[in-house]
Order: sequence, then structure tokens, then C-alpha cells
Amino acid sequence: MPASVIHSVRTLAALLPLAGALALLAPEPAAAKALFEAVEVDQSKFVIVSAPIGDGSRAQLNIYEQRSQARPCYAVQGSNPAVVDPLLSTFDFTGICNRFIDGNGYSLRIGDSDLGTVYRLSVVKESGDTLLMALPTKPGAGPELVVARSGGTANGFLLLVPEPGWKLMRRQFGGRTLGHVYVYRADWPQAAAAATSPAAPAAVPPVPAAGS
Repeated sequence: MPASVIHSVRTLAALLPLAGALALLAPEPAAAKALFEAVEVDQSKFVIVSAPIGDGSRAQLNIYEQRSQARPCYAVQGSNPAVVDPLLSTFDFTGICNRFIDGNGYSLRIGDSDLGTVYRLSVVKESGDTLLMALPTKPGAGPELVVARSGGTANGFLLLVPEPGWKLMRRQFGGRTLGHVYVYRADWPQAAAAATSPAAPAAVPPVPAAGS
């Protein structure tokens, strides 16, 4: 083997450890980070709704936003469950209301993770309740999550009340807010439970003997 080739091979071998060290020090590529940001919204201007499909045996998620005070976009009556009247369906609500009715308008986000490609948001009717569920669409994506519930059963459009820790946020890109909302939680429910649970169960006091 020519001496020049041997020298090149030795030089390359000497540089390999240095290249590995530099790779460890290099920052994460931008593609590895969240493409979009989540920004706060006024929760009082939104309602999360179970909207009936067909004969009402099934339902889908709708989210309505009151953008201006020109006229009401919806009305809410009662409780457990509260019934929503989608007033925006009776007039041209351009510039007054927003209506998000499918995955183009809303998705799941937990912390910095956009989960719209691995979770779907589905309304599930159970005995005595209507639930908004986050259901994984790919193996290993995570557990099923209860996001919101109506607190009872009734016909028509029902208000879904978020479970503790859940709220709505708006998608933002490059400082510009977009027409997409997140059903959002800061952390996974299991992580939050682990952080607040005691290290060991509290001791149970002994039951006094009869007559003592």
C-alpha cells in the first residue's frame, strides 16, 4: 500500500474520536424541536361541545369561540349536563365567531409535544355521561385519556367540561397566531399524579377496641 494512502488512513483514524466528541456537543437540529408554539387564550370565550351526529346516537367534538360581541355565538343552559345552543349556525358568523369541527381546527398537545398525528379526539357516550377522550392511533403513543365530560346525559349539543389540568390554547408559528386550537395539558396525567402523590401511604390509626 502506498505511503500516502497509509498516512491518510492514519489521519482519518486519529480524527474520528474528535468528530464523535464534537457531535455530542452540537445542539439539537431545529427539526427535533416543536414546530409550533402554544399560547394562552381567554377560556371564557370558548365552549367545548359534544355535537350530535345523525340520530344522536353518536357525537363529535366541536369548539366554538366568541371573537366579538356583535352577537352571541352560543348560549348555555342548565348543568350536569349543560345544553349548548349553537346560535352561530343561524347567521353569517364571519368575524364574529370561530367554529372548529375537525382535526384541521383542533388537536391534542401535551407540554411541548404536538400529538395530532398519534392521537385523535373522540366523543364517547357512556352510561350516564358523555366523555371527550384522547385515543392513541399508533402503538406505544400513550394511554387513553379522559379530557372532558358532560356530567350527565341529554339530547342535543352538550357542554363538555375539561377535567383538571386541561384547557384550550392557540397554535402559533413565528409569532403569528393561527386558526387552530390545542386541547392542551402541561404534562401527562400520570406524571402529575406521581409528582403530587406522597412518597409512602399515611399510616392508618388502629381501631379502638370496643368499650375503650
